[in-house]
Amino acid sequence: METRLYQEAAEYLAGRIKGNPQTALILGSGLGRLADPMEAADVIPYETIPHFVRSTATGHKGNLLCGRLGGAQILAMQGRFHYYEGYTMQEVTFPVRVMKLIGIRNLLVSNAAGGINHTFRVGDLMIICDHINQMPNPLVGLNNEAFGVRFPDMTHAYDRTYIRWMEDIAARRGIPLKKGVYVALTGPSYETPAEYAFYGKVGGDAVGMSTVPEVIVARHAGLRVFGMSVITNEGYHFADDFVNDADDVIRAANEAARKMAVLFGELIKQINLNASTPIL
Repeated sequence: METRLYQEAAEYLAGRIKGNPQTALILGSGLGRLADPMEAADVIPYETIPHFVRSTATGHKGNLLCGRLGGAQILAMQGRFHYYEGYTMQEVTFPVRVMKLIGIRNLLVSNAAGGINHTFRVGDLMIICDHINQMPNPLVGLNNEAFGVRFPDMTHAYDRTYIRWMEDIAARRGIPLKKGVYVALTGPSYETPAEYAFYGKVGGDAVGMSTVPEVIVARHAGLRVFGMSVITNEGYHFADDFVNDADDVIRAANEAARKMAVLFGELIKQINLNASTPIL
């Protein structure tokens, strides 16, 4: 995608957003309520932003918010774009590169995911410490040197300092957390029992249909990344009447959103107070 398109979107947003936000959130299915604690939030519908596509997935409001959370000015995407919606990977990840151009340095991502680790239960929160990508890589094609190098390192895709901070925050708040590997599949069909079992055997703890494309592009552009999943179903025991249901996913995500909002607010506060801490 042409650099000019990213620049046009960035120029539009530069005239709309307040302050100098350095952290952005991408809120997954049913997690739009994470933005509820934001103070004095301006709402920018995606359809008003040049070259943004529309979010058509259930539980995605399709707004970019600019306001304060954790004592800092931030951006929050209420809903993301998915490959299964028929968009190209360049369209799916377009907002991340626009964020880079307007000065964002940190990207916090969230999603609803199926639990394939047998110790996980519906409603658990999982820090993403690594991923297994089964989607087309968004960097395929000519490299855009304006954003990053041809072969970006993914050894530390998820910032270990931010993970450690989040673990400390959750411990102080008495909020239990899991930690694991997120498997990204294209969707939109849910996984079969055999697929759940397979991805568990190769190292996955949770599975979903998003997040990793944005993380890859964010790391390519030098952004620091933290990710968290809400476990919205248990993909390891299947009664005869078991059915994966999108409404159940949204309900489980909504119930977890309050806890996530507390944790993300505290993490943003710590990031703001330690802006010079190096990537680890």
